[in-house]
Amino acid sequence: MSPLRKITSEEMFAANEAWGANCGPAAIAAVLGMTLDQVRPFMGDFEKKHYTNPTLMWDTLRRIGALFSYRGGELGRNNWPIYGFTRIQWEGPWTRPGVPKVARYRHTHWIGVNAIDSNNIGIFDCNATGNGTGWTPLTDWENILVPWIIEELVPRANGEWHITHAVEIKLPWRFKG
Repeated sequence: MSPLRKITSEEMFAANEAWGANCGPAAIAAVLGMTLDQVRPFMGDFEKKHYTNPTLMWDTLRRIGALFSYRGGELGRNNWPIYGFTRIQWEGPWTRPGVPKVARYRHTHWIGVNAIDSNNIGIFDCNATGNGTGWTPLTDWENILVPWIIEELVPRANGEWHITHAVEIKLPWRFKG
């Protein structure tokens, strides 16, 4: 029913070197069953700025032709879409009360989510492509990958995180490119 795609570390590395692909394009590719190079032409000004904010995510999904809905705000940790993406906010000094919201934007991360089986939630994270797929069980993502990401990639983070956006892809979906 879902077009889950495996992304290897070799594919991720090559697309990162060629055009700066990172978590946003990778999550789109994995969830929509596309290659990173198929996603590339739909990414608007991504190659200029090298990040995927929510507006770019919605625009990219529209250009691809995906039907989707989304929720935004402070969604906590367990507000997963059934099938789609979430935008993770890593917490740290930038999330303290009174700090401008724009300070938070550099400390976010897109992941793919497959919660069709709510007892077996799968997470796609571009940092997990070394396992040959990028997909990992939610418990492994939370207990193994998140601590590594925070320690290695998010200096000054306090170890906490929450979901800021949950994007639901209408299934069945098939890329027609």
